[in-house]
Amino acid sequence: MFKDVCVENIVVGITGASGAIYAQRLLQILCKMEYNLHVSISDAAALVIKHELGIDVKCNYPNPTQFLGYTDNVIYYNNMDIGATIASSRYPIKAMILVPCSMNTLCSIAHGISNNLIQRAASITIKEGRKLVIVPRETPLSSIHLEAMLKLSSVGVCILPAMPGFYHNPKTIADQVNFVVAKILDVLNIKHTLIPEWRGKEWVNASVT
Repeated sequence: MFKDVCVENIVVGITGASGAIYAQRLLQILCKMEYNLHVSISDAAALVIKHELGIDVKCNYPNPTQFLGYTDNVIYYNNMDIGATIASSRYPIKAMILVPCSMNTLCSIAHGISNNLIQRAASITIKEGRKLVIVPRETPLSSIHLEAMLKLSSVGVCILPAMPGFYHNPKTIADQVNFVVAKILDVLNIKHTLIPEWRGKEWVNASVT
């Protein structure tokens, strides 16, 4: 059940790049916070989710609990529903995150193409001057990819590649996933305890949420 209308809205688009676990972890964290979450999954992303996480997500009739576990503040939109609420500039959105973001989606948005709901919602986010965070997961990158990223960055889009760090001494894959998700939350100014804060040469103890 969605919360009071005064609660801020966050859009999460999941597209067909490797790294579906980043989207899963981000949503698991945001679900526990005071936000209404609007989620759309592309057909290609559904294939990646099944391959990487073993979860069979049906884009037309999804069962979000399979992917998230907790969905009281989540609403799902079919990626072909171009008339959905989040496709309107009149709907108030705090931020949109594309995680992971395929190069097809990234380049389409950079060139003003809106062939589906995720692309249109991203275009709306840009034109309204709202926060758009794109988390690409691809390597190596061609000049076309880099030029598209530069184009988006020049209009205020945050390009946040899924590049895990090692200075927090990760021990597990989950530690590396938390690192990237923590970076996303940081640029959205959302407090978390996924990784310790850095204060000079000493780490501040942090418990993973």
